[in-house]
Amino acid sequence: MRHRSVSLCVALLLAGLGSPAVALDIEAHRGGRALYPENTLQAFTAALALRVDTLELDVGVTRDGVLVVSHERRLNPDLARDASGNYVAPPGPLLIDLQLSEVQSYDVGQIRPDSDYAKQFPEQKVLTGEFFPSPRIPTLKQVIDLVRRSGKDQVRLNIETKLDPAFPNEAPDPERFVSLLLDLIAAEHFADRVMIQSFDWRTLQLVQQRAPQIPTVYLSRVGGKTPTVSLTEATRWTAGFNPADHGGSLPRAIHAAGGKVWSPYFTEVTPELISEAHGLGLQVVVWTVNKPEDMARLIDMSVDGIISDQPALLRFVAMQKGVVKLEGMLKLHPKQTAPSK
Repeated sequence: MRHRSVSLCVALLLAGLGSPAVALDIEAHRGGRALYPENTLQAFTAALALRVDTLELDVGVTRDGVLVVSHERRLNPDLARDASGNYVAPPGPLLIDLQLSEVQSYDVGQIRPDSDYAKQFPEQKVLTGEFFPSPRIPTLKQVIDLVRRSGKDQVRLNIETKLDPAFPNEAPDPERFVSLLLDLIAAEHFADRVMIQSFDWRTLQLVQQRAPQIPTVYLSRVGGKTPTVSLTEATRWTAGFNPADHGGSLPRAIHAAGGKVWSPYFTEVTPELISEAHGLGLQVVVWTVNKPEDMARLIDMSVDGIISDQPALLRFVAMQKGVVKLEGMLKLHPKQTAPSK
């Protein structure tokens, strides 16, 4: 039943039903990995066909200084296969230790069968390369080129910098990482179509200093097995900002840090927190929401955007909720102004 419902959503959307612009930023998480292999050009192409507002993606850096699209700082053992068809051994080599040519020699068109990841997304298409070239890890420039060629001038990129302060040798330092990213965005004249997000707020501070016109998205996780934020102290992720210095309020801490968008895990928001964030001029984009009942509940709570592995289902729910607007990616609240170009 679930497979048929998602397929119906895709069919309706591709048939052109509903408005292509809604009062909700619909973000395809890793390109919409419930449908196609994550962070591949094939996934991004499918998401563009589904009329998403934003492609959410992650970037790392190769040894030769090229920005590549990968959620992990390593080749993912559940995704990357060598020329012989063998999946890489855990934990996988670091991107920073590989040349671009080495990174792109791996096929990432099929989840490792019987892995927990495969069980999570049983409907994901397998792209083996039998009829078309097998998916490779793309560069960020290739994704920008793809979006530009699509002619969908309203589509933006939400780019996450993948680094962890606890593992400084697994990625470039924040200064170099941000320099490589901003230099590419400037060279591609794409600054008015990107947001930069991170759990590592050091990179966001650098973006604000060097490219204040680019909105920064402050990712947070308060609970769970791997929290990044504490309400009572600064953590290694928060660049010295402590919610306790702001009345225990995470939105106030992010506002003080200069953020434009707060991006919390979707179970960690309440109507009161969203109202507080909006009152500070912050937009709220939640991650990662895949169940229709959760999507509907969050839309009713007036979030500004939803990141989802199921972008077709999300758009279908948004259409049902009637959150249609005339133009733009993110709705603006009265105290907000559009980011300068």
